[in-house]
Amino acid sequence: MTATAAELTAPAARGLDRARLIPGLAQAAVGAYALWAFGLGARTASGAKAAVGMALNPNAPGALGMQTFPAAPVAIALSLVCVVCGVARAFAPLGPAARRGLTVGYVVSFVLAFLVWASAGTSTLGGVSLPGVLNNTLIVSVPLILGALCGIICERSGVVNVAIEGQFLFGAFSSAMAATMSGSVWIGLVVGALSGALLGSLLAVLANRYHIEQVVLGVVLNLFALGLTNFLYDKLLSPKAAEFNQPPVFQAIRIPGLADIPVIGPVLFDQNILFYLTFLIIAVLQVGLFRTRWGLRTRAVGEHPRAADTVGIKVLGTRYRNVVMAGLISGLGGVWLTIGQVGSFTTNMSAGKGFIALAALIVGRWSPVGALGAALLFGFAGGLNNALAPLGTPLPGQVLSMAPYLATVFVVASLGGIVRAPAAENQPYVKD
Repeated sequence: MTATAAELTAPAARGLDRARLIPGLAQAAVGAYALWAFGLGARTASGAKAAVGMALNPNAPGALGMQTFPAAPVAIALSLVCVVCGVARAFAPLGPAARRGLTVGYVVSFVLAFLVWASAGTSTLGGVSLPGVLNNTLIVSVPLILGALCGIICERSGVVNVAIEGQFLFGAFSSAMAATMSGSVWIGLVVGALSGALLGSLLAVLANRYHIEQVVLGVVLNLFALGLTNFLYDKLLSPKAAEFNQPPVFQAIRIPGLADIPVIGPVLFDQNILFYLTFLIIAVLQVGLFRTRWGLRTRAVGEHPRAADTVGIKVLGTRYRNVVMAGLISGLGGVWLTIGQVGSFTTNMSAGKGFIALAALIVGRWSPVGALGAALLFGFAGGLNNALAPLGTPLPGQVLSMAPYLATVFVVASLGGIVRAPAAENQPYVKD
């Protein structure tokens, strides 16, 4: 019997419905919870006022003062926006651009509703510092962004890189040690980036030449990096910290004029060189992947390597180059953890950031700009503990520390089965 056109298109239609329903209903459910917890909860009851600080340094000349407003009505309105965005995404026949807009509106509304709830009744404590929250978000997000960009390059080339966590550790360890011994943050930066590339080279050789299963290989490399850095820390860095583990750190570079913009100026334009370099890399990769011949060849190798080979693209050469280049970027993520921020190296200081970066690239649909948005979301969750600890919220500190991992699980689970990875990832290529 010959299948009708309707029967042939039914699976595609069901897939389209599922792509709308799963994230839309999940968003609506969380929005309804926000309405109950944030808008109608005890913290915002009895006319409580929300207090929001508008300056990173309230004592600076010309700094904006704290703003107060009724907490309950604002939290209810923002929560209702979340519900509406979720319902619209689930049932309205919207295009991809409109769905992305709804998602952005949903995330922004939910975050603001949460901050209103957290700041209710805290005017005597200074309220929630909006620039402080933004600053914490960006600081936590930088290694997530760099790790996600590394993963995007690798997976767009057809190689799954689960070893981002290990590359962070290698980069952090070697940059701290090199910067301490040389007294130069620039030498530490170069050595840290090269250390990430070294582990990337090992991944590239074992995956492309010896065809080892790439996910298992990434886990093994992570364990190797963790064990090696722990051993060297115990034997070298910890007992001789003055010689090997007291590096200088990058200093902030203030951009005149832009750094004076209220609220966002000190957050975005008074950071160190690694911060600015991260956002430059995002722009370069976004253009490179989708507007250049290198990007076209990379995507071809990751989607259909056999077809790419027939038109003269060197599949294995492209994969080797891209995985090593991606290792340089993830090595910079490790550099940020030490000489970009705290200075000294400690054992397992990446603390799962490499795996959160993998989630960010999936949520961002293997796009640099999409991964940026996902990393900022996870970075906001990761910076909550520092931002809210002084305000006495009902949330225990342990729950706030778990927030980035909980957010990662929820977001990835809500997208389960909807996003599509490059077709040839984790598939070794053997030339005929």
